[in-house]
Amino acid sequence: MKRATLALSLLSALSLTTLTACGGDDGGSDSDATTAGKPKATTSQAKEVSPAERLAKLMVTKAEVAGYNVEKPDPEYAFATSPDQVSTDDTACVPLAFAMNQLPVGDATADLTRNLTKNLSEGSTSITLATYATEGKAEAALTGLEKALKACGKGFTAKGGKNSSTYDSVTAEKPRTTGATGAVAFASTMTYKGVTHTMHTEAVRNGDTLAVYFAVNGIAIYQHQQSDMKLPAAVLTAQNAKLG
Repeated sequence: MKRATLALSLLSALSLTTLTACGGDDGGSDSDATTAGKPKATTSQAKEVSPAERLAKLMVTKAEVAGYNVEKPDPEYAFATSPDQVSTDDTACVPLAFAMNQLPVGDATADLTRNLTKNLSEGSTSITLATYATEGKAEAALTGLEKALKACGKGFTAKGGKNSSTYDSVTAEKPRTTGATGAVAFASTMTYKGVTHTMHTEAVRNGDTLAVYFAVNGIAIYQHQQSDMKLPAAVLTAQNAKLG
């Protein structure tokens, strides 16, 4: 069994967010519009880029984050595969549950997630990009996270299908991203078999695009070793640079 598959299975068994990967995936790329013997299409003739295609171009690739593997998450091991599968014991905390489980926050038009891993024992980071067709929706999504953060400091329980995760606390942190339209950051804790684990999340808005970063060490949780998985600076820098 591949290391990534093993780690995913372990996290699934613990009802935790799956954030592991091995191998690389540079994401999709559009083919050249020019064909042999034909000129490039003019602007008016060019195919309009869809929201999903736009996110694919914005997502960081393995070549842009040295030493990291970049891979699509396996839906088989997801906490939930869509927002409508998620519920919380306090509805005010739903945006936080989305942010920590690779799901788009707010009313997104399209979303895309990639998992980044250097070494499984060091933990994993996920990036979820979302775009919003209606003006103000991206800002509203970020505001929703801020409100949830204020309301859910004492923790909450999230359920997604047969999975369940209980967060003991959620605490606001200073965002590490600068120059963005807006940013929200927080640390969350959970306890498994008497051992406390800390995870970190940061949501960054650039215009109508929202990037949510989430870091967790699933292997440490499974092995009952205390963990505090912080967001890697290299990942934040590379992805934020692509978002502008």
